[in-house]
Amino acid sequence: MRARVYVTLKPGVHDPAGTAVQGGLVSMGYEEVRSVRIGKFFEVEVDDDLSAQHAGGPRARLEEMCRKLLANTVIESFRVELL
Repeated sequence: MRARVYVTLKPGVHDPAGTAVQGGLVSMGYEEVRSVRIGKFFEVEVDDDLSAQHAGGPRARLEEMCRKLLANTVIESFRVELL
């Protein structure tokens, strides 16, 4: 089974990398760019029988992975999509 995990900064958290990219785009002539927020994307492949192995199934297990390693939940939000 495959899943996609999107990790983004929570609203209100300053994004200096996004600000730098936005400034670079504007300096290259893309004046229409008002802001950029940078995040992370993970494509995770897990065993197909994960539902039988863990209570809560694959979504719960992937969300656990996010809380423990993939996202800093103090400043980041995450979203899991099962494919």
